[in-house]
Amino acid sequence: MTGAKRGSRLRTWSGSPLSPADDLPVHQVAEVIRHPATSDRNFYDRYYFNAHNGTADEPFLVLGLGVYPNLGVVDCFAVARHGDDQIVFRASKALGADRADTVVGPLRLEVVEGLERLRIVLEPGADYDLAFDLTFTATGPAHLEPRHFHRQLERVTFDTQRFVQVGSWEGRLTVDGERFDASTWRGNRDRSWGVRPVGEAEPPGRRVTEAGNFFWIYSVLRLPEATICVVLQEDIRGRPVVEDATWIPHDGAEPRWLGHVAHDIDFVSGTRQARAARLAFTGSDGARTEVEIAILTANHFGFGTGYGLDQDWRHGMWQGEEKVEGRRFRVSELDVNLTMLVPVEYLATCTVRHPDGRTEEGEGLFEFGAIGPHTRYGFTQYVDPAP
Repeated sequence: MTGAKRGSRLRTWSGSPLSPADDLPVHQVAEVIRHPATSDRNFYDRYYFNAHNGTADEPFLVLGLGVYPNLGVVDCFAVARHGDDQIVFRASKALGADRADTVVGPLRLEVVEGLERLRIVLEPGADYDLAFDLTFTATGPAHLEPRHFHRQLERVTFDTQRFVQVGSWEGRLTVDGERFDASTWRGNRDRSWGVRPVGEAEPPGRRVTEAGNFFWIYSVLRLPEATICVVLQEDIRGRPVVEDATWIPHDGAEPRWLGHVAHDIDFVSGTRQARAARLAFTGSDGARTEVEIAILTANHFGFGTGYGLDQDWRHGMWQGEEKVEGRRFRVSELDVNLTMLVPVEYLATCTVRHPDGRTEEGEGLFEFGAIGPHTRYGFTQYVDPAP
């Protein structure tokens, strides 16, 4: 169980790298748990969740907690889209020896039962208008996704592993003083770890001479008896860096690969935000599964949470021994150019057409970003919008 209590005492001298996790038979290399096998500054270990009631009428909540062992930092965020408002909580603290300590200021995360139940609590505070006590219970199995690896020239920029899981929520959420019952809410979570850009920006060196982009689709669509998980990153020409579409039965039966991913995005004019999307998966036998995606609402979780837009707050950035802040944005007033530089979490409904002609309805996450050039959609610069 993670979520160490304040004041807990490690039975070692204060400078020791040992932690309670070192008493478990979980070591992978000849190091203490506190020290990853790689010394890459960008190594991270992260929790992500979203929570919703399937409509745009109530808040769409996205939250996360990340540990950065080689930077000595643990930080977290929660952002609720409610009407035209984006209400943000964020906190950071120095990482101690105990990697299982997932308390950051007023937020704590507890693994009640691994791969089954997790509880996340955010206590009220003066700097933010958000509080909750929510428990996630899995309604489908945890599914291990393909490893995500990308090298830009000589530098490894992504080398990550992730699993995904759908579930239901119980508890309560308070936004702007309005209380919501989350007993009918649902969503998905993921756990990812490895190497990806975090912390303060690094000098790019020779990599500055290579045009780059980040075209990204990550979609978790929950149907009555299974979940479709899609992960796709493409280079400028549309060649996949990572690509997968998998049918994950909720009863724990073996997942099934759906095929290679094709996409057709409808953009909001003058932006790179998605208005609707169509995905198609074609298997090696020619069987084709089609998905129509309708957007309900957007959570611009990149604003204020550490995903690179805020020069003073990036994931893993040193903020001192402990720091807690709140932010608030109006979505209608966001700088359109800035929205092109970070993915967006969309709450969406979907219609799935199976190869045999059957259709069924679902809902869930459609995370999308078209950052930088992409030949297919006619983007040649970082901030040229859709017509």
